[in-house]
Amino acid sequence: MPKVHVLFYQDESGEAPVLKWLKDLLKQDRKGYANCIARIQQLADTGHELRRPAADYLRDGIYELRAKHVHVQYRILYFFHGQNVAILAHAITKDTSQVPVAEIERAIKRKQLFEENPENHTYVEEIENGKDK
Repeated sequence: MPKVHVLFYQDESGEAPVLKWLKDLLKQDRKGYANCIARIQQLADTGHELRRPAADYLRDGIYELRAKHVHVQYRILYFFHGQNVAILAHAITKDTSQVPVAEIERAIKRKQLFEENPENHTYVEEIENGKDK
């Protein structure tokens, strides 16, 4: 199976919500962050073949990457665009037994916006003078 390109959803303001969430997580829980990055790499390596306990299908084309550290559970909601592209749309620290419906709805809305205009909703890291911004 070909490697999957993992991209970040970008909102109208140019911000990537999952990337921001990951940066905040890095400051709060380095091991939890590392576990999330490992799951993202698994997604890139295995794509549609990734299953529980690493990932699960929720509904309406939305999947969840499942990571945890100690007793804290992290979820990164994503969807596929074509066969070889996965878009990371939303992320949460889960404190209930299921991903809240409102969080899934937010990911579905981002999926719809992305599908309407992929170019405007694909995060691209800007480089300034050879360095990341």
